Amino acid sequence: MNLTVFGATGGIGQEVVRQALAAGHRVTAVVRDPARFEVTGTGLEVFRADLTAPEAVRPAVAGRDAVLSGLGARSRKDAGVATRLTRTVLRAMEAEGVRRVLVVSAAPVGPEPEDDGLLDRGMRGIVSSLLKDIYADLREMEDELARSGTDWTSVRPPRLQNKPLTGSYRVVVGGFPRRGRFIARADVAHAMLGMIDDPGTAKEGVGVAY
Repeated sequence: MNLTVFGATGGIGQEVVRQALAAGHRVTAVVRDPARFEVTGTGLEVFRADLTAPEAVRPAVAGRDAVLSGLGARSRKDAGVATRLTRTVLRAMEAEGVRRVLVVSAAPVGPEPEDDGLLDRGMRGIVSSLLKDIYADLREMEDELARSGTDWTSVRPPRLQNKPLTGSYRVVVGGFPRRGRFIARADVAHAMLGMIDDPGTAKEGVGVAY
């Protein structure tokens, strides 16, 4: 497949690029600063863009089979960036007739498992309170996806870890795995790539966790 990856310098974005190249896909990695992008490989194109306008990124998505995005705030002061940049990506996709898009969101944006224990609910409440601006941004981003004409999937992981790929994790379409507390960025990337051709994840939020 021909794929475009936004947020390619981030932890999940770089993993998406690496794994996609290893699987034989052609990948366009959209970055603001190529000097920060360390991935190399056959089938890779590095596209420099600052995502200020859809016209600037239309060439990066034209003719692609799917777009994958790891765009999002790195801290509370960046809250709002996920919605703003994803809106630009969606407009470019719609202009080029590209429909499939998968983005990284977060577990607290989706529904809680009904049978989660008090500890998990309490911890989720604390985290949601501390990062409420970031999660508000992600909810607005998901609203943008829902209003778009794309076949979107919002992937919602819990706390992220920098650990090796396992390929073993739980996936819940429209919900979240019970007591799902952690997942490696590499496994989030793996899950996203595996969902590209899965029609059951289109127009859905998907919880992923160990």
